[in-house]
Amino acid sequence: MALKSKLLLIVLDGVPYRNWRRLMGNLEGWAQSSEAQVWKMRSVLPSTSACCYASIHTGVTPQAHGILSNENRFRVEQPDIFSEVSKAGGKTGAVTHSYWSEFFRSFPFDLVEDMEFDEPGGPITHGRFHTMTGYNLKNQMTPSDVDLFATLTMLTRRHGIDYGILHTCTLDSMGHRFGHDCHEMDHACYAMDGMLAAFLPGWREAGYE
Repeated sequence: MALKSKLLLIVLDGVPYRNWRRLMGNLEGWAQSSEAQVWKMRSVLPSTSACCYASIHTGVTPQAHGILSNENRFRVEQPDIFSEVSKAGGKTGAVTHSYWSEFFRSFPFDLVEDMEFDEPGGPITHGRFHTMTGYNLKNQMTPSDVDLFATLTMLTRRHGIDYGILHTCTLDSMGHRFGHDCHEMDHACYAMDGMLAAFLPGWREAGYE
């Protein structure tokens, strides 16, 4: 059963608000034409990656779901967006870091069995994950963002997902390496905005918010 509305959540990790408004010209264009809206919100604390991911999908604070650091990971107990959409008869898709699989499907992450799967009726119906194993400042181990955007698009076309999430750490990793006020980060944001812009019209035409 398809749900009445379809949604894609695109998480571009680790971008300061000032960089969003200054460097994301394509996204700003949608906002300027009143076809998109901008909100400024405060993060949960601690604002570490894993804590935020678990809160984004459960709607509760780290103190409630218990994910309090990147090293403290397990399958969360609270209802989450994946499981609720699935219970309502919808299909979900995830193109994300493996943390999302651990929090909302199964822990620990199995590199062979959990990297890619299709599970009718599962909380995450269609999963495509990456781990960034070996990440350091000199080798960021991040997939190309255009590959991730294309993979999400494949899930919308091939499986007709009702809810999909994409999560990329490219800009987060660039910030750790170069800081946020520099030519390297300016260019990285510009490149990300251009890659995303190529896919947004197609997602909208397919009926996704």
